[in-house]
Amino acid sequence: QVQLVESGGGLVQAGGSLRLTCRTSPDGFSFNAMRWYRQAPTTPRELVASVMRGGDTDYLDYVKGRFTVSRDDIRNTVYLQMNNLNPEDTGVYYCKFETWGPQEYWGQGIQVTGSS
Repeated sequence: QVQLVESGGGLVQAGGSLRLTCRTSPDGFSFNAMRWYRQAPTTPRELVASVMRGGDTDYLDYVKGRFTVSRDDIRNTVYLQMNNLNPEDTGVYYCKFETWGPQEYWGQGIQVTGSS
């Protein structure tokens, strides 16, 4: 059973940075897409950033230039470096891994709060 574990969330002042990490357990799997989603209290879950197996990335327009998604396929880990955070970035962030199957696996979510 694939499980995703997220870490790195928290409270940060406006303009600050956080780095989210999501890794799988157990090893022995490979994944096509690794993605980060955000769900704010009053909005649907939205796709924030994706990184494909070959390294192609894609971002929500609102985070372009501030967030960077990257992956380590040896460790089956995806990262989201978030810079210049603001209150509008607040929400629960979820990682999702997709196989070529396509099966998909979600993390449990982690809170990120940008204070003004």
